[in-house]
Amino acid sequence: MKSYLLFLAVFLLPIGVSAQGTGTVRGTVTSQVNNAPLANVSVQLSEIRRSVETDGSGAFEFANVPPGRHTIVTHFEGFSDQARSIVVPGGSSLTQNFTLSIRSVQEEVTVTATGTEQSVYEAFQTVNSVGGSKIAEQANTAIGEVLERESGIGKRSFGPGTGRPIIRGFDGDRVLVLQDGVRTGSVGSQSGDHGEPIDTMALERVEVIKGPATLLYGSNAIGGVVNAVTNDEDDAHEGFRGFFTGLGATNNRQGGVGAGVEYGYKKWVLNGSGNFIGEGDYRTPLGQVPNSGSRSFGGKFGTGYYSDKFFAVGEITADKRRYGVPYAPLFEEGALLTTPDGDPCGEGHHGEDIDESIGEEEPCQYDPFAIQARFANQLPEVPDEAIDIRMRRNNYRFRGGFRDVRGPIAQGNFFIDFTDYRHAEIETFDGEDEIATTFDNDTFSYRAMFQQAKYGKLSGRFGFDGYRRSYLTLGAESLIDGRVRQNNFAAFTLQEVDFDRVAFQFGGRIEHNGYNPANNSLYGDRSFTGFSGAAGVRFRLWEGASFVTNFTSSYRAPALEELYNFGPHIGTVTFEIGDQDLTRERSSGIEFSFRQQLDRVRINGSFFHYRINDFVFLSPVDDNEDGLIDVEDNLPISAFVQDDATFTGADISADVDITKWLGGYVSADIVKAELRDGNIPLPRITPARGRLGLDFRYKGLSVRPEAVFVGPRRLDGVSFLETPTAGYGLFNLNASYSLAKGTTTHTIFFASSNLGDRLYRNHLSFIKDLAPEPGRGVRAGYTIRFF
Repeated sequence: MKSYLLFLAVFLLPIGVSAQGTGTVRGTVTSQVNNAPLANVSVQLSEIRRSVETDGSGAFEFANVPPGRHTIVTHFEGFSDQARSIVVPGGSSLTQNFTLSIRSVQEEVTVTATGTEQSVYEAFQTVNSVGGSKIAEQANTAIGEVLERESGIGKRSFGPGTGRPIIRGFDGDRVLVLQDGVRTGSVGSQSGDHGEPIDTMALERVEVIKGPATLLYGSNAIGGVVNAVTNDEDDAHEGFRGFFTGLGATNNRQGGVGAGVEYGYKKWVLNGSGNFIGEGDYRTPLGQVPNSGSRSFGGKFGTGYYSDKFFAVGEITADKRRYGVPYAPLFEEGALLTTPDGDPCGEGHHGEDIDESIGEEEPCQYDPFAIQARFANQLPEVPDEAIDIRMRRNNYRFRGGFRDVRGPIAQGNFFIDFTDYRHAEIETFDGEDEIATTFDNDTFSYRAMFQQAKYGKLSGRFGFDGYRRSYLTLGAESLIDGRVRQNNFAAFTLQEVDFDRVAFQFGGRIEHNGYNPANNSLYGDRSFTGFSGAAGVRFRLWEGASFVTNFTSSYRAPALEELYNFGPHIGTVTFEIGDQDLTRERSSGIEFSFRQQLDRVRINGSFFHYRINDFVFLSPVDDNEDGLIDVEDNLPISAFVQDDATFTGADISADVDITKWLGGYVSADIVKAELRDGNIPLPRITPARGRLGLDFRYKGLSVRPEAVFVGPRRLDGVSFLETPTAGYGLFNLNASYSLAKGTTTHTIFFASSNLGDRLYRNHLSFIKDLAPEPGRGVRAGYTIRFF
């Protein structure tokens, strides 16, 4: 009850209108490539939500700016956004000049952390922001493949087309994937072989909140948020803007194109984009992994009206893809089961329990250590059958808002969104496709958030959101009988009090989740309501540097799949048993961060510790207590159970300008996650990692050699049904050249990976003991932007 009263008190804090100030902020914006002025760059003062565009000489000016500290943000399509904290003196002027680059080691702007633009170095939460040029160098059909090089972010996979981010050891339903601030409506969280329908070639940037983000995004974000941003502009422009990107790669014979164009006329903007990426089977030092190819294509069309005080936008997005699930038939056929002596049981074994023999056969079991030893130096034989996933996502969205309004509420943003999602699991034999299982997931979601006018030292935002989900599976791997509907609604607030040297942030969220299965004879309705709260303090140590402490208390309702699943699930390599009596999770966490943004040195590092009560996880089943894990349908049986867990770790990223021509960067992360009862490690936790690189620069040329080091996961650090993974080191070389001509920019990029052709395995992969990671590979591409 105290938590709910606290939430109401925070939500109803008085708000008002700040007094007019007399400061002036002016400056110029130029291109780093040729030092030419950039016209039509959007420049914004975030706290007071005022924006202007640069003129033909690259100049901008804000008059009548309230005195005090502000964040000034620049945005220009094709260039890296910049954010800078400034102090505006009353009664005088301040000059701030910006030089924008086409590529940066680390993006500086985030909108995901608070819902408004701010510097990643000023945000209370730890944020990685990855820019469009860096994304293009790693463009792939899976978003996890793009992000795995970032500190604190790993890649869960069941093959290249399925890569999904793991944040600080959190996976599945605890990591929320968004596109332009809205959930994708996919089922990527529930299974290792389910990907995310995100077009990486059309992204402006990707923002990753590391750690609980439940206040603004709900209980699915208890581990973090990935927001793929295609366009976050809310202003009109005159004339045409657009881009074209083409790329190719050697290892998997990748080829891809992406293009987009916008046309602005007075207060109207029309935009459209399209993309295609095709990838063949990838090569490892042991050979080619069969059925590991993928392809995706899609497009987007939208139109918007933007006035000085109001904007409204309608958008339609379509995404289609098909990707292979390598070696999935081996699990289905029982080809990986072994006898107690480690010998293969042979194809077609369908024993229900490892300690039951069929006829006079020896008892068969699922032994991951036998699998690891069997394929340590060879790939499995190519299965006669192939299993693919064919995915389709259609999205319809309307968003709008108002701004610069006098009164207690200065700005508001809202959206309504409908996603029609379906994927089919295809079994191919002798060239004939047969649909084995279909997954339908229709999601209607909505959100409204209001920005308060600054009142003295107080600023903040509040709002509500929710979604209605209709989920149905049919076929051989239908783990739930009948349709299940989920209803979600929440109200939230996030407030800040800024005394310049010290700032406080606090907020709360009340959220309700209800599950209503259609088959009442098997399943019962479940309802969960919980409160999440957070408080943080930021100390400004010196200009450009700060120390941040955050405390979070987060609530998560059990996922639909955790409650109701029952049956063989190749995507998690288990026969899953859900539990309708699961209770909510409660996470209490503390995080300490140091941030520094100076002209030559930028650092973003954090230490975190989360304690989660009633943590939900899959636990192997041994009903007859013979010491062997039970097997059903050729898969080890695991049940969703609850126990208390802890996650402790640290991550850091830093880059430095050593000279005008030379820079350096480093990143590292480590996490330890275990059940508190017995200190049993949790599965698929990212090993300790480090990355060290140099950046040789001359005008538009950037050459970046780097070394990557990943530590081992030893026997005492792995969970049930896991095997140890050896550490490794890789050497990569990336380069880019940018040229600006008038209103056009050209970028040629080159990226290479694993130049030593090292044999290594990803500990976070469900099939790591069958399929190593790719060997030596080179990719190249070209991007042109006009504005």
